[in-house]
Amino acid sequence: METPYPLNTFLALWRSRASLAPSPDAPRTFGGHMAAMRSGQLAFFTKAHREHGDVVRFRFGWATAHLVAHPDAVRHVLVDNAKNYDKQTPGFDKLRRILGNGLLTSEGAFWLQQRRIAQPGFSRERVARFSKVMVEATDELVDSWLAPPRKEPVDVAAAMMFVTLRIAGLTLLSTDFTREARAVGEALNLLLLQVQRAVFSPVQDMLRHLPTPHNRRVTEAMAELRSIVRTTIETRRKQQNRPDDLLTMLLEARDEETGQGMSDQQLGDEVLTIFLAGHETTANALAWTLLLSSQHPGEVAKVTAEIESVLGGEAPTAASVQKLTRARAFVMEAMRLYPPAWMITRHAVNDDSIAGYAIPRGSLVFTSPYVTHRHPDYFPNPEGFNPERFAEGTLSKELRSAYFPFGMGPRLCIGQSFAMMEAVLIFARILQRVTLSRISGELPRAQPSVTLRPAGPVLMDVSPVQPRRVTG
Repeated sequence: METPYPLNTFLALWRSRASLAPSPDAPRTFGGHMAAMRSGQLAFFTKAHREHGDVVRFRFGWATAHLVAHPDAVRHVLVDNAKNYDKQTPGFDKLRRILGNGLLTSEGAFWLQQRRIAQPGFSRERVARFSKVMVEATDELVDSWLAPPRKEPVDVAAAMMFVTLRIAGLTLLSTDFTREARAVGEALNLLLLQVQRAVFSPVQDMLRHLPTPHNRRVTEAMAELRSIVRTTIETRRKQQNRPDDLLTMLLEARDEETGQGMSDQQLGDEVLTIFLAGHETTANALAWTLLLSSQHPGEVAKVTAEIESVLGGEAPTAASVQKLTRARAFVMEAMRLYPPAWMITRHAVNDDSIAGYAIPRGSLVFTSPYVTHRHPDYFPNPEGFNPERFAEGTLSKELRSAYFPFGMGPRLCIGQSFAMMEAVLIFARILQRVTLSRISGELPRAQPSVTLRPAGPVLMDVSPVQPRRVTG
């Protein structure tokens, strides 16, 4: 049964003479499709695409929303007409409560200025210098797995969160957060879940200031993160010989017109963004990669043979990453099936039409790597794991708009090169040194929050690789 839609939808139809996009049936209630989406977001959106096509319309309360799944439509939103699609969405509004106005959440001239300041920190040459730290941090993690007595399995998801947080601290902020890693991880977990809760439970969100146990925990988590960030910035300000890293670049940057530097609030927002984007997404990509490695020993055998051929027992380096094409393809296929940034939401500033369907101003537009990465016209057997889709560890011309785990267009993730090098180095080094075996045969359920995490602990048995001893 068709559901009633806001007036702006029909005004957009009249103005553009475009068609109304198809829509799944929903109760004739105020919530519209909200209840169905809450019951399982991944299944909801993949089913909507499968049954209704590449542009699907939804109603969530007063809001009209569209899922656009065809690569050409995704490119239209994120690249060709990106100026018409901003980040004034409920999800980003809630995320700003945590991250403030950092690179991930800011917009317009302010975002462009911050991006220009931060961009040199992620240059190819600078990122390449981080490879040694990445491998050393991985070795220390693996050493802890192999240290006697080895009795209990390893929670790989938690381990990847720890090592990527540590690497982000060491490389981008020149700070070792080993002691704070657990507190930071727990705080971020709670706050990201709170973002999801706020988006899907508006009533609970309105009550967030009440002194309930949950609200107090959220407030304490936010205070914990801000305290760590404030201490990091204060320590750096006092240093005379500052390290050449991203934090120093941000600290010493000056506005071209006013000559003013960033306030502590601005710096704090950027550092918090680094905490989240600099480790959360890569950690999830690695967790899924290692889980899939336990499911596909034949593909892993190809990767390990390549590692042996390319590295000959030596530790991987930035220079060797491009030669580890099978390892890179394995990671890329893992991110196809389980893209950490599984949903990219935008807000339509003005009326638009996509594939002949009206997109009214003020509506939400969903571009989902999770959905588009399963488009059967571009990825045959979309649910199957097949690294050969990314032969030579590269992206074919045909897939450049169909595969976008790091986004696309002007808001392409600034740390894409950093994250891919880190993921391949960690994956290769782990395969060099240990074999990970999944305790349970089935993959865990994917939990769609701000990022796409495995639901619950990911327990795996660890055994050292024999007989060759890997050198450092």
